Amino acid sequence: MPVLNADQILQRSEILRQKVSPCVLCPRQCRALRLQGEKGFCGMTDAAVLSDCLAHFGEEPPISGSGGSGTVFLSGCNAACLFCQNYQISRLRMGRTVSSTELAEEFLKLQDQGCVNINWVTPTPHLPFLVEALALAVACGLRLPVVYNTNGYDSVEILRLLSGVVDVYLPDMKYGENRWAESFSQMPGYVEISFEAVREMLRQVGPLELDSAGTARRGVLIRHLVLPEDTASSRLVFQRIAQLGRIPVSIMAQYKPCFEARKHPVLNRGLYPFEYREALKAFEQAGLSAGYIQDLKSLDVQDSYFPDFSKDAGDIFGQT
Repeated sequence: MPVLNADQILQRSEILRQKVSPCVLCPRQCRALRLQGEKGFCGMTDAAVLSDCLAHFGEEPPISGSGGSGTVFLSGCNAACLFCQNYQISRLRMGRTVSSTELAEEFLKLQDQGCVNINWVTPTPHLPFLVEALALAVACGLRLPVVYNTNGYDSVEILRLLSGVVDVYLPDMKYGENRWAESFSQMPGYVEISFEAVREMLRQVGPLELDSAGTARRGVLIRHLVLPEDTASSRLVFQRIAQLGRIPVSIMAQYKPCFEARKHPVLNRGLYPFEYREALKAFEQAGLSAGYIQDLKSLDVQDSYFPDFSKDAGDIFGQT
């Protein structure tokens, strides 16, 4: 659970609220007057927009644990990935506006269900409201670790305000070259920004630490999605990670064309097996060894990685 107490967490939420109008919560610094109703690049204004909360068993083993990850799917995003598998909420912004009190109640429900953590998915645009909700939930007995599940386009200044609030950082390092980050995700300067963000995350919580059951309690686990034709520049990503130390990496093969990628000349197909094998080879050549990989055979028969947010919470991942 967070190192800070409820009052201290509430103080952090108040500082974060000052950053939301004009909005400077992410490196984009769009400066939208969100508290006055103006939408930021992310599409958000003066409150959190929640899609669903559920126990998610399809995350990496230390994140899902035995009871599932208490996943809080939030709408909107500070990126605009052509291929986003969560496009229904990130780009189309399906969801409902919720108060911090309602969010706190959802966190406590996830704990009561036996989830092993509270997993904030795409939290950056919602930080003032999430952190306020966390303070309320901690005051009411929340004791689970908080997972910050992010695309990696994060400001070091804002991350510093989460020290003692977040227990586990789960950032993407999506690209090794800025040209692809800008073309595919509208994230200028992503390579340097994500690197410095992960460095700050490591400073706060260190590499991943597991409890006796193999569940993440603290630390950093990096995600990297391999893209067709090596447009993620995976080798460069792994070389940068190696500069940071021996950090576990989840190397994902689950790419398939979603949303706008279906019509893209490069992104309109899934991975070829050799592309994933080349990425794994690059991972080893970078001197990295700790990580999680996906079974290519399992990807042919599943859609458990690809949620449908138009369904009820229990069936988003085909669980019912």
